[in-house]
Amino acid sequence: MKKVLTLLVIMLITLTSCGKPNNPSTQPTTDEPSITITTPSDDNPTTTTEEEDETANMTLTLKIGNTLVDVFWLDNESVKDLKIHAKDGLTIELHQYGDFEQTGSLGFTLVSNDSQMDVVPGDIVLYNSNQICLYYDNNSWSFTKLGHINLSKSELRELLAEEDIVTITIGLK
Repeated sequence: MKKVLTLLVIMLITLTSCGKPNNPSTQPTTDEPSITITTPSDDNPTTTTEEEDETANMTLTLKIGNTLVDVFWLDNESVKDLKIHAKDGLTIELHQYGDFEQTGSLGFTLVSNDSQMDVVPGDIVLYNSNQICLYYDNNSWSFTKLGHINLSKSELRELLAEEDIVTITIGLK
């Protein structure tokens, strides 16, 4: 009887040790993106990096070609992240798309919080976390809004719609 009990205990240990691991680092990965959104609270204060502290009191600037334009930048995590990347200046080549926007690759990804929205002429949005889009007409899609250029629709069309490729420069002052 003792041998049977010992054998059953060994089998039980063996069977339970062969189960599926609960360790997330050993879970299979998928091609599906994972999104984590955290909201700061008193229990979970946000931490800032030295780079964020350095750029916190600075303002982003935007030049379309050689024209410095007035922009109202939003106060969100994406814009804070963009400030860090714009510290040494960013030059981005934008390409005409759909006769309503100019869009270009940032060459890196930014924090994003996409939501469905209707954009209007002057809106600056982040698309797919790595592309910046400047609108001179209306559109509707899922974006993260970065800001708004304070120009009329005709002024925007003059700066953005007449060329297939437009160069923008984003900096800090």
